[in-house]
Amino acid sequence: MNAYWLALATVLAGGMALAIQAPLNSALSRAIGDGVLAAAISFGAGFVVLGATVLLRSGPPKAEALANASWWMFTGGALGAFYVWAALWGVSRLGVVTMTAMLVAGQLIAAMVIDKTGAFGLPVSDISWQRIAAAVLVGAGVVLSRF
Repeated sequence: MNAYWLALATVLAGGMALAIQAPLNSALSRAIGDGVLAAAISFGAGFVVLGATVLLRSGPPKAEALANASWWMFTGGALGAFYVWAALWGVSRLGVVTMTAMLVAGQLIAAMVIDKTGAFGLPVSDISWQRIAAAVLVGAGVVLSRF
């Protein structure tokens, strides 16, 4: 399997994990009565898994490497925390399909802005009619998922 197909399969599996994660976190939120605590527990479990993986793979991080990163590069975790909370809060109100479609719609909108501007050091990529059509189709999917 070449790198492209491996990347597609891995991202597909990641998307499936996200669809499963939201109802799991929502169930935890209902069980303990606190959505923010449920999100924190979810992040804590993820931190343990990733921390163990880093330590087993390459040992503790080097302070110099962390010092090379700009402050804003560390804000991804806060955005991830918001995502986890928004998904666990929204899934019981919208259902998994509509919640996931809205997440994808939000990702597509942000992705097009990032691609167009080359934000965060990424290469600039034009917003084509095909990309706009993809976002419109996802939006239509959101509408259709509610009927």
